Amino acid sequence: MNAQVHAPASGGLLFHWERPRRRQWAIAGFLVLSAALHALGFYIFQVVYPPPIALLPPPAQVTVIAPTSHEARTFLNWLDAEDPALASQTQRPTDARAFQLPRLAHIPSYVAVKPRLKDFPGERANPSPPSAFPPQPVTAEAPVADLPPLKAPTTLIFSNPALVLLEGRESKFQASSREPPENARFSVAVDSLGAVRYAFPEHSSGDATLDEQARRYLVLCRFRRQSKSAPNDQLTWAIASFEFGNDLQLPASPTERAP
Repeated sequence: MNAQVHAPASGGLLFHWERPRRRQWAIAGFLVLSAALHALGFYIFQVVYPPPIALLPPPAQVTVIAPTSHEARTFLNWLDAEDPALASQTQRPTDARAFQLPRLAHIPSYVAVKPRLKDFPGERANPSPPSAFPPQPVTAEAPVADLPPLKAPTTLIFSNPALVLLEGRESKFQASSREPPENARFSVAVDSLGAVRYAFPEHSSGDATLDEQARRYLVLCRFRRQSKSAPNDQLTWAIASFEFGNDLQLPASPTERAP
C-alpha cells in the first residue's frame, strides 16, 4: 500500500489511496491441480495392488487306516514287520514254558573277534660311541677308621750356628688357654762357659704363662764351651725361637669340667 503526500486541497482528504489491485488466482489453481493428482494416484495404486486376501489355515484332518482295502492291509503288515520293539526283545523258544527263565550265556566280544595286538617296537641303533665308564653296581666301602693326629713336638731353633745345645730339660709346656699359641722369640746371651746369662723376650706367643715357661727353659739350657776363654770374654748373642707343637698340656674344656 503506497501513500502519497499532497498538499491539502480544499474539500479533499489528507492522504491519496490507490485502487486495490486484482487478486491472482494462480495459487488457487495449483492447489486444485495438486488435489486432483493425488486423487488420481490413489485410484491407480488401488487398481494395480488390490488388498491382500487372508488365507485361513486348513482344517485339521484325521486319517484312519482301516484294513478294509488291500493297500491298507499291506501298509499295516509293513508297520508290524518294521517294529523296533520286536527286533530288540528276547525271542523265547516255542517249547519254553511261561514260568521257566531262559538260559542265557554272555559271550564277550573279544572271544568272538580276537583283537589285533601291536608289535613291540624294535631296538633303535644308538649312533653314539660306547661310554668309557659304563654304569656299574655301587660297592659299599668300608668305613675308614679315624687316624690319630700326627704328633708335632715343640722345637727350639737358634739363629747363631755357633751355639750347640748340650743338655736341656724335657720340654713340658702347659698352656693357660686352648687357643693355639704363636711362635715365641727370645734374645739370649751365652758366655764362654755355655751358660745363659740373659734372656729377653722379642715376640710373645700370646700366652704369658707359656712365655714365662719358655724363658725358664732357656735359662737352664747349657751350650758347648768355646775353645778360648778369658776372664773378660764377650757374650755370644742369638735369637732363640720356640715353635710350639701339639704336645702342649691344654686346660680342661667346660664340657669336661661339668660332672
